[in-house]
Amino acid sequence: MSDSANDEKVTNEKLPGYDVPAVEAWIGEHVEALTPPFTWTQLEGGHSNLTYALVDQNGAKAVVRRPPEGELLPKAHDMGREFRVISGLGQTSVPVPIAYGYCEDPSVTGAHFYVMSEVSGRAMYTPELVEEWLDLPARKQLGKSFIETLAALHSVDPDDVGLGELGRRDGYVARQLRTWYGSWEASKEAAVYDDDRIHELHTMLSGNLPEQGPARVVHGDYGLHNTMVDQQGNLTAVLDWEIATLGDPLADFAYALNAWGDPDAEPSPAMHSGATTAPGFDGPDAMIERYAEGTGADLSQLEYYRAFNYFKTACILHGVYSRYLEGKKSTEGIDVPLLKERMIATIALSVERAENV
Repeated sequence: MSDSANDEKVTNEKLPGYDVPAVEAWIGEHVEALTPPFTWTQLEGGHSNLTYALVDQNGAKAVVRRPPEGELLPKAHDMGREFRVISGLGQTSVPVPIAYGYCEDPSVTGAHFYVMSEVSGRAMYTPELVEEWLDLPARKQLGKSFIETLAALHSVDPDDVGLGELGRRDGYVARQLRTWYGSWEASKEAAVYDDDRIHELHTMLSGNLPEQGPARVVHGDYGLHNTMVDQQGNLTAVLDWEIATLGDPLADFAYALNAWGDPDAEPSPAMHSGATTAPGFDGPDAMIERYAEGTGADLSQLEYYRAFNYFKTACILHGVYSRYLEGKKSTEGIDVPLLKERMIATIALSVERAENV
């Protein structure tokens, strides 16, 4: 090892959340594919989880991921769930990283963590990134790959890949409605904002629940921000599975469809910076057709699922907005008035879809 590598190792021992020597010793004992010591590079994204790229002594690359430091909610930042899901889906055509190893012993570095293979490509967060990374034919291909991947996920029988106990199979949308309406009610005083339309939507959605088909693995936040994309427009991996569970696949699809955007629609605060607002992407009709072809699903109640997901998103934004107003989250670099505008615009979209139910 060169002197510069030794210098790097000294720095690495002080990484937030990681006892580097202890983690490297654990990986050396449990992951045959990697040979420590490593060079460590922090990765952006991945929510607040502490995620680092590793390069071992032979040039092999991997990623290590653990929850943030501090006290966590019981079900938040569930690394074990993520590892379990990518281990199961690794047996399928759904592109996920290789699951190398999971450490559930918090004495190693203060929290559980897991190691997976590095995947090439980039996440598409903004239209600017899209325009830098993908030409127009690649953007059209990305729409195809994005939906075909989701259709492949929803075609997997969870029992076949060891994920049959990932969560409750029934009542997915009903439970989500209770959760997010409860969030709205709990946040409205701090947000200094209530909206009669939310209460009317909750009543309508609760009273018109579709009959759920067979439960499938649902990602819960399937979007371009949680995928890796190559320059030809193909998904190389789906990431961030920490809230994945069993549930209604049509709810998962409608969530992704709502976030995709429509190139023919008027600009909306609800889609103010979506990656697919860049030119060249297929619109929602093409996405719906591809999903139907890939799954054979009955999409006759898709408008209900889209209204439900706009309702859910509005409730999430309302909760985030309330925490900013309370000072529980830093507002540095955050346009708080725009966040409120997005929330109100999303409520309007839910109402618009609900009129077609």
